[in-house]
Parts: sequence; C-alpha cells; structure tokens
Amino acid sequence: MTAPTDLDVDRSPAVARAATGLLRVVNDAGLLNAADVHVARRLGAVAGEQDETVLLAVALAVRAVRHGSVVFRLSQVDQLVPEDVDDSGEVTAVAVPWPAPEAWREALRRSPLTVEHGPGPVEEALSAPVHLVGDGLWLDRYWRQELAVARDLRERSGSVAAFDPVAVAAVLDRLWPGDPADDQRAAAAVCLTHGVSVLAGGPGTGKTTTVARLLAAVHALSGGVPRVALAAPTGKAAARLTEAVVSAAGGDVFTDAERGFLAGAGASTLHRLLGIRPGSVRARFDAEHRLPHDVVIVDEASMVGLGVMARLLAALRPGARLILVGDPQQLASVEVGAVLADLVAPADSAPHGVSRLQRTHRFASGGRIAALAQAVREERADDVVDLLRAGGPDVEFLEVPDAELVEGPVLDVVRADVVERSRAVVEAARAGDADTALAALDTHRLLCAHRRGTRGVSHWSHLAQRWAVEELGVVPRSDGRYVGLPVIVTANDAGLGVFNGDTGVVLEEDGVLVAAIGRGTGPLRVPLARLAAFEPVHAMTVHRSQGSQFETVTVLAAPQTSPLATREMFYTALTRARSRVRVVGSAQAVAAAVARPVARATGLADRLRA
Repeated sequence: MTAPTDLDVDRSPAVARAATGLLRVVNDAGLLNAADVHVARRLGAVAGEQDETVLLAVALAVRAVRHGSVVFRLSQVDQLVPEDVDDSGEVTAVAVPWPAPEAWREALRRSPLTVEHGPGPVEEALSAPVHLVGDGLWLDRYWRQELAVARDLRERSGSVAAFDPVAVAAVLDRLWPGDPADDQRAAAAVCLTHGVSVLAGGPGTGKTTTVARLLAAVHALSGGVPRVALAAPTGKAAARLTEAVVSAAGGDVFTDAERGFLAGAGASTLHRLLGIRPGSVRARFDAEHRLPHDVVIVDEASMVGLGVMARLLAALRPGARLILVGDPQQLASVEVGAVLADLVAPADSAPHGVSRLQRTHRFASGGRIAALAQAVREERADDVVDLLRAGGPDVEFLEVPDAELVEGPVLDVVRADVVERSRAVVEAARAGDADTALAALDTHRLLCAHRRGTRGVSHWSHLAQRWAVEELGVVPRSDGRYVGLPVIVTANDAGLGVFNGDTGVVLEEDGVLVAAIGRGTGPLRVPLARLAAFEPVHAMTVHRSQGSQFETVTVLAAPQTSPLATREMFYTALTRARSRVRVVGSAQAVAAAVARPVARATGLADRLRA
C-alpha cells in the first residue's frame, strides 16, 4: 500500500470527484456525499438522463434513505443541513441555487427515471427507479416496501378470525380482577379482537406485564397450546423479553397450564425468526414459505425498520395475529422508516387496533421524571424547562451554555457520580462478586447524543477511564483492560448467548479475564478472549441505551443547533432513569430539542389513512 500524498486530500468518502454542475455544488456544500452522487449519475447513465436537476433530486432521495427517511420532499430542500456538522453542534448555513419548484417537478415528470402517481391509493406500481407523488420522491425499493406493508396490514386486519367476545371478557376478568377500567386490560382486549394491533406505552406503563397476561389469554382462548412467537429487533431485547415473561409465570392469576406455557416461552431476534442470514437478501420464511405461528408478538417495535416489517408481514400465515409492542415516542430504527410511529399516527382511521398504556408504575420520588416525559411528549418546551429548573430529589438541571465546554463545577459533579459507580463496580469485581458488580454498573450511566466531541461518548469514556485510574488505584494492562472494567458487547454471538448491546463487568477467575454479562437468571460468564467485539461502556449513546434502565442517568444534551437535539432523542434519554435524572446543557438546547421532532419522512401513515 502506498503512502498518502497531498494529491489524496480530496479522496474523502464525502467528496465526489467526478461530480459537475449542481451535483458538484451541493456535494461541495456538504449536503450530499460521494455515494449519493455516484448512484444518481449511474442511474442517469443507464436511463440516458442528463438533466442535472433530475440527477440532483435522485441524489437527494438517496441521501434521504441514508438518514432514515423513505421519501424525499422537494418542498423541504431548504431545510437540509450539512452532513459533516461538528459534534459541538455548530451548523453553518449554506447557499445553494436550488431549482425552481415547479420547473423541478416538471423535469422529473418528463424523466425516463421517474413514474408519476396520482394522490389516490396505488395498488399496482409501474416499474421505475424513482416514483413521484406531488413533491415526494421515493426510490423504487422503498416505494414497494411501503405499498406492501400498507396492503398487508389492511388485508390482515380484516382476515384474522376474532376470538369469541364473551370468552374474551371472561378470561380478562380472571387475569385482571378488580378494575374493569384497567388500561392494561383494555389494551389486551384490543389485541385479542384485531388481526393487527399496536400496544403502545412509555417506560414503566406495564407493556411486558400486559404481554405475559396476553399470552395466558391466548392460551386459554385457543383450546390448546397455541403456536406463539416472541421476537424483538435485537438479541439484547429478545433476551430481556424472555426473562420478563418467564419471571411473570409465577403470578397467581394464571392457571397451572398457563404458568407452564409462560415458563417455556422464549424470544428470538426478528432476523432469526425469519431466518435472515447476515449479508444475505434471502430469508428462510417469506411469502412462499410462511411462518407456522398463530400469534407473533414483537417487542421494542419502534426499532423495527420498514424493510424488516415488510418481510415479517409477508411471512405471516393469512390467519396469524400480529401484536406490535413499543413506545412510538422513542428513537426510531437505525434502518429506514418509522413504522411504529406511522401505525399509531392514523389510529382513529386505521384498520388495525391501537391501544395506549397511560399509567406509569416505574418512576420513584413523586414521579417528576414521569411529568418531564409527559411534557416532552406533549411538546410543552417551557414546562420542561420549568420542571428541570424546579429540580427535586429525582431531577437535577446543570445549566451550561452551549458555547462552553463541560468543565469546572459541572465536571466535578459528574465526576463524583462516575467515580462512586466505578468504585463500587471495581471493589465487587475484585472480590469476584459478579451480581454486586453488575448491580453497581447500572446505578449510573452517562448518556450522550453525540459519539465524538466534548459532549460525545469517546470523550467522556476517556475521562471516566482516567478518573478510575487516578482515584481508584486501577492499573490497566497493556491492552487497557482491568478487573472492574465495564464493557458493552458490539457483535452478536448466538453460540455464546451474547448479543450486541449486552453490558457486563470484567472479572478474573483462575487467572483468566472473563466478562460477567447481566442476565435476569444470573450472570453469564464468558472468557474475554472469546468475545468477538466489545468496548468500554463508561458512557453510551442514547441510541445504544434504548430498552435499558439505570437508577441514575446523566444526560449530556445536544447543543441547540445540533441536528441531534430532537424530541425523540431527549425523551429516550430521560426515560432511561428509574429514580433520578440529571440534564447537563442549556435551557435553549432543551427547548429546541422538545420542539424538534426527528426529521424522518415517510408515506406509510398517509397510505393507512387512505
């Protein structure tokens, strides 16, 4: 390999060296990267399209998909921000000579790359690289996936046989005795009387409890042992679902048969359920080879992307019941789409059933965290700031101007919590007490919106490691590992039973370093050398924290101008705390986040309304 030279300075993945005209201007402005440009130019070459405004629109549609959107809307082009935003959150406005809207749409209508559709329902789509509806532009793959998901949801909602309502009422009376208005009971009734249903609720509202009793109800109503699949988007979420359902089996509302059914429940990842192999485009189960289950329940459904949902729906038997469980206010999938939020949005006119759990059972100390979460959901930015400033035993607000680094007294406060947590973890790990070490690990967690920069995971992980060395007498080995090091697994290994997102603590047993991974049934010990990929977890991104809970959480809020300062990001971070949350940032950053939803454009909700 030759050494880089000064001639290589523009070979960044963001720079399209062959781009010309408008594509070059927008690429230089940081609004497109090289991949966007190359895809657009390649499609143009194949179709004989040379109009640079059409190629620009196609490149922007590719960019939209990279950012999680299914559709790119021409009318929103002036809202785009550069992709290489510094992790400080500073955004520099760029001036781009965008095409005139009507002329742009007319060029797309004439293009051989594009097929235009009217505003009504579309059952059969003509083949084309790009689909145009109004000012919305879909790449063909995602257009077809949205059509398929909307069609399958409508058909399944009307084709699944309902349980006898009298029998349903009797079973629910037994499983939820005492309060006929219980929101969990009402949600279960919706799930049992619809072919497709959404069980929505925030943290601590009892979604998993409802799922366990739903399983018992399905068992009682089926007249035998039903074929039920439990699934989740990630291995960690699947393991957590299994533990929750199995632990609920001891409840006294269940019959012996139902207890045995729940105790034997096991969840898998959606990819494993469908038989999707890493790197493969094929699945074992699809429209030609259906899943054998009568009921499929998917937890943490907010993390399910459009492509996986399309595959799941295609693979279900015509009479199978689908129940999606999750919090639509949380961050959406890292893949394309926001399916759960789209399914909840048209609740009053949708063919599927939607139920919401409102009563919160988790938060302690008077429920100020719950009040904060509610204010964020309802977009009441002033109330959120007021609640933070009022403080209390469970809420602390360290106001720091966005332009300043996190330092001085603020740094001291955060350092005290990190060191206290680290001391308890290290001491328990040195004593070989894995249970205590894991419990201590979850007493406090730093959550960051950014990965890099002064408010990013890498910076704070480095600080926490340094504090551990300075104050706890930790002597890391040459590879940086030590007894008491908190770690997070970053790759699935089904053979070992560990999954991406699992957290643990390093212990030494018989001279060998092992990772004690947290499990509801007791720590899982895995030799560190056998873990394919892991890293320290002194701090973690908000995305990584989804589905986890910690006693105390310190949230390093994204600055006001950062694209990551969004309502979903802030809400997800706040609701990771069981007992106490500390927010570090400015009031302006908090208000901006509450007011700004994730900019993820889709067409699924409109299709379901239609």
